Amino acid sequence: MTSAPDTSVAERLARLDSCALSDSLDKLGLKGTVTGLTPLTVIKKISGRIVTVRLVEANEVPPVGAAARHLGARAIELAQPGDVIVVEQRTGVLAGSWGGILSLGAKVRGVAGVISDGLVRDIDEARSLGFPIYARGSTALTARGRVAELETGGTVQIGDVSVRSGDYVMADSTGVVFAPADQIVSILSAAERIAAREAAMGKSLLEGVAVSRVMGADYEEMLGR
Repeated sequence: MTSAPDTSVAERLARLDSCALSDSLDKLGLKGTVTGLTPLTVIKKISGRIVTVRLVEANEVPPVGAAARHLGARAIELAQPGDVIVVEQRTGVLAGSWGGILSLGAKVRGVAGVISDGLVRDIDEARSLGFPIYARGSTALTARGRVAELETGGTVQIGDVSVRSGDYVMADSTGVVFAPADQIVSILSAAERIAAREAAMGKSLLEGVAVSRVMGADYEEMLGR
């Protein structure tokens, strides 16, 4: 992946939140919302185009000598500023899928953040860098001898969602939502309409309209397919 991200898509995505994006997927009959990936370092919304990393048990990757590339390093080198690295670590092996040197390298590269369907290491280092990481939890256990990188830039499984490099993601304190690249324009348009309607509802509440009226049929119609 060498091309620059679509800045107009990235800018539109950044103005939304995970709830509006999730609601838009529901409205369009698409799957993409993953629960349980929480911000471990800094409370910061991240969004952008995805670069994927797939990890497997270490014994599933043939040894290639002392010069083997460290997991996550290729993703950092492939990433463009503003991209988000997404890591699949579903082996069941207790081991870190991301660490401190990687966080520094990603920060220097301009990566927006990391999302891992697994455990990560060196939380304090990433926090000191102000580098956002969303994950299932943390561990001090190294990946060395436990898990290894099988593929970078392919398709990964995060929760029950299939994610490809080049897709888009939004992550905030509420949840993580993935959006396929080939449908991103329709997804963004639906999400923007939902966000605008919710803003109008908030304005009505501030003007004294009863909450039962504001949260009535118009709200259900807004989220209907």
